[in-house]
Amino acid sequence: MDQITSTPNLEMLVLEIGQNKSKDAFQAVFQHIAPRLKGFAMRQGTDPSMAEEIVQETMVKVWQKAEQFDPSKASALTWVFTIGRNTRVDLLRKANRPEPDMSDPSLVPDTEPLPQELISRNQEAHLLREVLSKLPSEQQKVLHLAFFEDKPHRQIASELGIPLGTVKSRIRLAMDAIRKIYGEALCA
Repeated sequence: MDQITSTPNLEMLVLEIGQNKSKDAFQAVFQHIAPRLKGFAMRQGTDPSMAEEIVQETMVKVWQKAEQFDPSKASALTWVFTIGRNTRVDLLRKANRPEPDMSDPSLVPDTEPLPQELISRNQEAHLLREVLSKLPSEQQKVLHLAFFEDKPHRQIASELGIPLGTVKSRIRLAMDAIRKIYGEALCA
């Protein structure tokens, strides 16, 4: 029979760690379990240096969480090995997590627009407001609902009490007028 399973005081040692933060009890648990936990990790395909890390992380968690140990739910050995297995999984996930590519355009912050760009945008926005103000009010209303409130055509038709085809026609007519007026304004 394995020495650790025949050790009747392993549960008591973990309880002592949890209740009194006993360093002597922790040392005894560490001496009994650490070599077996490292061997277990290595049999799972873990390299020796990571197996050592698993042991260290596991034993830190045993120290921190010993008050949570309940001998009626599991033996101390099972409890510690469960912590060790979970620690191994966490460390493997962390080791296999890809490093972010800092040259990825999605990670590069947007640059502030140049003053000329801001002026140009403001001028275009002012021109667009002027063009929209020249449209008939029915077309303005439909465009506002469709593009500024992002409402579907059916909902616009329902809200305004007009047929769906009329909504689509007003949008098409408004867009044609905008293209014509905006194009003339740009050429002027």
